[in-house]
Amino acid sequence: MLLAGAGVAALAAGTLTVSSANATDESPSVKTLSSTSASSLAEKLSGKGTAGAYYDAKAEKLVVNVVSDAAKEKVESAGAEAKEVRHSMAELTSTMDAFGGKDRVVGTSRAVDAKTNKVVITADKTVKGAKLAELKKQVAAQDGKAELQRTNGKYTTKIAGGDAIWGDGGRCSLGFNVTVGGEAGFLTAGHCTDAISSWAEEEGGPEIAATKEGSFPGDDYGIAMYTADTEHPSEVNLYDGGTQAIAGAGEATEGQQVTRSGSTTQVHDGQVLAVDATVEYPEGTVEGLIHTDVCAEPGDSGGALFAEDQALGMTSGGSGSCSAGGETFFQPVTEALEAYGAEIG
Repeated sequence: MLLAGAGVAALAAGTLTVSSANATDESPSVKTLSSTSASSLAEKLSGKGTAGAYYDAKAEKLVVNVVSDAAKEKVESAGAEAKEVRHSMAELTSTMDAFGGKDRVVGTSRAVDAKTNKVVITADKTVKGAKLAELKKQVAAQDGKAELQRTNGKYTTKIAGGDAIWGDGGRCSLGFNVTVGGEAGFLTAGHCTDAISSWAEEEGGPEIAATKEGSFPGDDYGIAMYTADTEHPSEVNLYDGGTQAIAGAGEATEGQQVTRSGSTTQVHDGQVLAVDATVEYPEGTVEGLIHTDVCAEPGDSGGALFAEDQALGMTSGGSGSCSAGGETFFQPVTEALEAYGAEIG
């Protein structure tokens, strides 16, 4: 088995066509885009005067929230739809911060929802009684900039199982093969490298890689370098006997269609619900995560999230299951690559 296939899956979505939507002689043309193209455009348009963006999959267009005329003109000139909103990104970021630090509530997550222009606070089933009542007061105090939602599951990291990479502290999924200064290694979840120092391709097998370093909590990424002569092409396992090449790394966008896999549950896809999400795990706070409605279960930790041939993130944690439904958070791969000076490949 190629280790590069461990804990990874492929996206089988078709390429979207490009055309103009509802264009008139008096108004700018809104381009229809693939989710990957929309993600790249969203990254270019983020900045002063904007307050988040999301991909409208049904209309195949990028929608960017704006709070200034200059930003609106820039967005429309680029072929995206400009949506005028009430709250600036600075206001929403300040609202996010109000739920952190000494006021953090274990069992909650928070992220900006670009579609509603609010911060969504989600509480899991462990948040109840006085703790829930206090959280409701905190949300109400935000003057319409936040809303409270519930999830039936419990937010946990998912280290109990995985695919192909075993260690003395458990079993996790390989995310993406990388190179650092010409040396080969792989990325996985930081809570995995925090628990496992020596990695094998099968339980009790010989070492093939050793943990170099990791970051958890705060972040949830780690890197291990190969110590054995193991094949490590930049490919992912399709779980049908085939593979998909991974050509590079990208940023996720709200509304984007994505796929995740690990050996416990194999291939599952869904949609990005939010970016830059914060989760209050029992082990501590993790920030800057990709929030999705893709399911995952224990053992999927570290496995890959991607769209087409672009790496997006590694499985961090979440709630629920693939039989009952759930949600999963992912550590953005670009942050890990930058931290380690690594490249996909």
